[in-house]
Amino acid sequence: MRTTNTVLIAAAAGAALVLTGCGTDSAGTSSTSGASTSVVESQARFNDADVAFLEGMYPHHAQAVEMADLVAGRTDNADVVALAAAIKAAQQPEMDRMTTWLQQWGKPVPTPDMSGMYGMSHGDGMMSADQMDALTALSGTEFDRQWLTMMIEHHEGAIDMANTELADGENPEAKQMATDIVTAQQKEIADMQAALG
Repeated sequence: MRTTNTVLIAAAAGAALVLTGCGTDSAGTSSTSGASTSVVESQARFNDADVAFLEGMYPHHAQAVEMADLVAGRTDNADVVALAAAIKAAQQPEMDRMTTWLQQWGKPVPTPDMSGMYGMSHGDGMMSADQMDALTALSGTEFDRQWLTMMIEHHEGAIDMANTELADGENPEAKQMATDIVTAQQKEIADMQAALG
């Protein structure tokens, strides 16, 4: 019986460490179970602003990934190619996490289908279907300049959305994602502005 309890306690402690990213302390199993409970509670705690953030940011990220995919075959500019790769590498995993959270909260999950996403709202940085079609038709330096200009505007919209989440949201993980988006996309805007010259 003691062996079973020891195994269970060790498993719970390991799970708490993985979930919280914290070290152990000398308070014993009561603090470990408390840490596990607080993680579950933080995942379950959300408000309408958190839901709106994820529902809006998912298609926003999907369009950024679509724009990143356009780079292949349209430019040899190393800066643009690297920026597109970084954007896709960061935003696709964030989209996956958004889907998971919305499922956990019992909310509808957006799809990557692009058809209904253009012109979500004014000031969100989303490109219209006409803008995307025009970008698709470009190549070389014309493509580079237009892609960088559009992606800067797109990122500025995402930063505004993330700042709204930071002001109004409740879920700690969603707010951390918003913080990460602001940090990463401000840096990418600076890189894109430098690439524009």
